[in-house]
Parts: sequence; C-alpha cells; structure tokens
Amino acid sequence: MSVTGLRARGRHGVLAAERELGQEFVVDVTLFLDTAPAAAGDDLSRTVHYGELAEDLVRVVEGEPVDLIETLAQRLADVCLAREPVLAAEVSVHKPSAPIPLPFDDVIVAITRSRA
Repeated sequence: MSVTGLRARGRHGVLAAERELGQEFVVDVTLFLDTAPAAAGDDLSRTVHYGELAEDLVRVVEGEPVDLIETLAQRLADVCLAREPVLAAEVSVHKPSAPIPLPFDDVIVAITRSRA
C-alpha cells in the first residue's frame, strides 16, 4: 500500500528563514503488510485506513520543527509502524524548495524501517 505526493507545509530546516517562513514538503510512503486478511473479509479493521494515515502524517509535517529531513522521515516512519499490521515502511521526504542557490528539481531523503 502506498500514499504518494502528500503535501503539507512545515518549518523544518537549519536556516532561520526556513523556520520562520516554512515551505512545502512532499511525502511518499509505502507500507508493507499482509492485505489478505482484509481482502478475505472485506474488513477495513484488518488493514491500514489510508485516509487516517495521511492525516497523521500531515500532522507530523505541520508539527514540531526539526533541523534535518532525516529526522522528519524517521518520525513519519514511526507513525507508519505504529499501525499494527504494518511490518515495514519506506518513507521519502521531498523538499523541493530547499535553500540551494543552484537550479535543481528536488531534495529527497528516503528511508526504510521495519519492526524490530
């Protein structure tokens, strides 16, 4: 299961202007879980409600600022792994407006985390 292109405004970064003005972040997550039980019984309670997941992810992006998008990615992975059927999660945090004084398309930090 994946949610891609989720957009939210956050105040993450090491520069004062990033904290003051904020900027858009884009989040992609892929969850690894067994969807067979949910499909067999057509039962939402046996899978991940992607609407609720998206809302929780946006709350993290809009929440407490961090210096590094690596830290933000970890917080987002923690949200994904908190859902019982999820065994692992891939999280990409895009920072398309990063303060780089050269032409560029995107800055992305991607991580994969699994239950210990």
